Amino acid sequence: MKFAFVFPGQGSQSVGMMNGYADLPVIQQTFQEASDILKQDLWAMAHNGPADDLNLTINTQPLMLTAGIAVYRAWTDLGGEKPALMAGHSLGEYTALVAAEALNFADALALVRFRAQAMQQAVPEGIGGMAAILGLDDEIVATICRDITNQNNAESLEPANYNSPGQIVIAGHKNAILRGIEMAKAQGAKRAIMLPMSIPSHCSLMQPAADKIKQQLQHVALQSPKIPVVHNADVKMHSDAADIKEILVRQLTGPVRWVDTVKAFAASGITHVVECGPGKVLAGLNKRIDQNLQQLSLADSEATRQAINNFRI
Repeated sequence: MKFAFVFPGQGSQSVGMMNGYADLPVIQQTFQEASDILKQDLWAMAHNGPADDLNLTINTQPLMLTAGIAVYRAWTDLGGEKPALMAGHSLGEYTALVAAEALNFADALALVRFRAQAMQQAVPEGIGGMAAILGLDDEIVATICRDITNQNNAESLEPANYNSPGQIVIAGHKNAILRGIEMAKAQGAKRAIMLPMSIPSHCSLMQPAADKIKQQLQHVALQSPKIPVVHNADVKMHSDAADIKEILVRQLTGPVRWVDTVKAFAASGITHVVECGPGKVLAGLNKRIDQNLQQLSLADSEATRQAINNFRI
């Protein structure tokens, strides 16, 4: 049995998302540590919301990082073994680097808050967005994006997340997305819908944010990960700090290659993939990518204990 850990990003947050871990002291201790660092009560926000505050990017990113690390600490405190590999979806890549001891938790919290602010500032409200396209081949979606971008050089549209076979998220200028939705439907997409987010992540519109992150990373200490991390942008594992910083910059303007990441796990002999954090979003995607991989979600304390026991058998 060889297992990998994956950490969720934005989209897995919800009011009350940590309620299922209430009996694990390390969870609240980790939230207290993060709250002290950021001078903001993350525990209260996770429990009480309101949802509008929870969903603000500048709150969601440090909140999901904290949740992932809290659950990972609970896993290790309860006697869970270390995984062979790690990855994180978008923001979750930062969580993976903290768990792999490549990045200090306090530094990561400050960095992802900076990242969120840079992303919010890169594109004015109402200019950009994202949409989910379901039921079309990757190449058809990529061609739609290219055609729309070529038709109007002032507006761009790009694949942003390759989440699972037949599920791609596109990002870019809002008008280009609306045209992309219509073209996707005309090509036979099962669904093509705008997502409730104003930040067009993982596309060229994030270049101003990428430039800021590049500068910020110069002041952040990074070590070689103690557990290899498969990165979103190139589906490779890096041990050099400079290479990791470069790939974190590239991540903002390039697509999240989640399908390739999960396939890389399977090619490395991984048999089980464990989602570390609230929700089961990644487990659902992973099942559609490779049905031979066993999926576990540490969605509450009982599931965490059960997974540890399963791995001891």
